[in-house]
Amino acid sequence: MEILSDFPKIECPFIRKTFDINKDDFKKHGSQLKLREPVVYLVTNEINPGYEWVLEDPDTIAIEKLDGTNVKLKTENGRLIALQNRKNIIDPLQIIKGKTFLVEGIFMAIQKGYVEDNKEQVGEIIGPKLQGNPYQLDNHLWYPFEKAIKHLKYKSFHEHERTFENFNTWFKDYLKSLLHTKRVGYENAIFAEGVVFYNLKRKEENKTYMAKLRRDMFDWFYEDKIEIYR
Repeated sequence: MEILSDFPKIECPFIRKTFDINKDDFKKHGSQLKLREPVVYLVTNEINPGYEWVLEDPDTIAIEKLDGTNVKLKTENGRLIALQNRKNIIDPLQIIKGKTFLVEGIFMAIQKGYVEDNKEQVGEIIGPKLQGNPYQLDNHLWYPFEKAIKHLKYKSFHEHERTFENFNTWFKDYLKSLLHTKRVGYENAIFAEGVVFYNLKRKEENKTYMAKLRRDMFDWFYEDKIEIYR
């Protein structure tokens, strides 16, 4: 199959710093908190140079960051000619020892009309075998980023001043998953993993147009679980 370029790394709009944590706490809770070593990489209230547009540009929008695995695909004349999970090429015919749940996600998306012909698309596969299935799905599903921009946009993003303090409060107390909300309602919905900021006008100008911010980038995410050394 054709080899596609890897999806570019998305940076945080705030400067992040590394802090050591209590090693005993790491042994107890590190796996649950998805930590690979006894450190945390947290945001500060300093803006990452070059990302002022996230806070200042009125054309910036906030889209739910889905908690799954990134998959890129390419179609041509009605055929799937390339499929990659980051840099890992996926063969949809490798059914014996392959990751069939990834292929299931693509075919579920095809049934829903999410996959377009003669096009290269990027999206997130979510479902039972990924990240603990936070959205409580019965099957795996590939959700394209283009669809997320249209249907998983936080309209309230433009109703508040964009400051570190406001982001901190929003992410801690109010950032519910829009995808899950559609299924179970706001009160019963889980918190979103985070947000991807897009500025499509900047994209047309070949400028940096994406940034990300996750709940686990804030110190309160680890409260009552680990001690952070500052």
